[in-house]
Amino acid sequence: MDTSVLLLSFGVLIIAFSYSSVGLGGGSSYTALLTIVGFSYTLIPSFSLVLNTIVTIGATIQFARHGHLRFTVLLPFVLTSIPAAYIGGSLALGEEVFQVILLVSLMAVAARIYLWRYPVFKLPQGPVFRLVLSLSIGLVLGFVAGTVGIGGGIYLVPIIVLTGIGTEKEAAAAGAAFILLNSIVGLVARSAWVDLPLHQIVPMGMAVLLGGLLGSHFGAGHWKPRTLQKVLGNIILVAIVLLARKIFW
Repeated sequence: MDTSVLLLSFGVLIIAFSYSSVGLGGGSSYTALLTIVGFSYTLIPSFSLVLNTIVTIGATIQFARHGHLRFTVLLPFVLTSIPAAYIGGSLALGEEVFQVILLVSLMAVAARIYLWRYPVFKLPQGPVFRLVLSLSIGLVLGFVAGTVGIGGGIYLVPIIVLTGIGTEKEAAAAGAAFILLNSIVGLVARSAWVDLPLHQIVPMGMAVLLGGLLGSHFGAGHWKPRTLQKVLGNIILVAIVLLARKIFW
């Protein structure tokens, strides 16, 4: 096996362990890492979606077994995210358009990790506001998942808690299931025009399977979720710099 594939497999294993231990898939960091090492822009979303799917299958099953997965929380988000993920995955974007969307998406993730602490103001908690918010968020995050491979759980989980739609456990469960469903739909759409190289995806898939199982089983120990996100956020910052240089210089 190629040394670069082994190194990448180790990298995604660490990402999968860290993110799954706090109820996330890690799509933003997979995408950033693949961008840094120079993967083809047509392959990056598909790789991230495959890895996201593998990690979140186990997390979704575990949350469901423990009774934390509430379909009343999840359903409004996926009503719009699933068709949006399919549309996004069906679009064969040009390289420049893809890079701009990816750059904006990674900058938004970095802002969420480094700048956004839970706000002190209270958001409206009425049923109409919750429904409109859920449908709108699902639409945006589903499209992003299909086009660039970022599942959106890093936004979805805190929003569910902040708006009172669900508890922290229910939010984590909904986030895992949301990422899983959107990743599958995005992959189905992209499979019509993107072929994945098996010699690369198989070892990386096995690595995230192991990392995801270990992370969801053992948790993050004494590390806080925000600390883990900041550590892995460094990968995203490097990818942002490299992408910006490629686009603007």
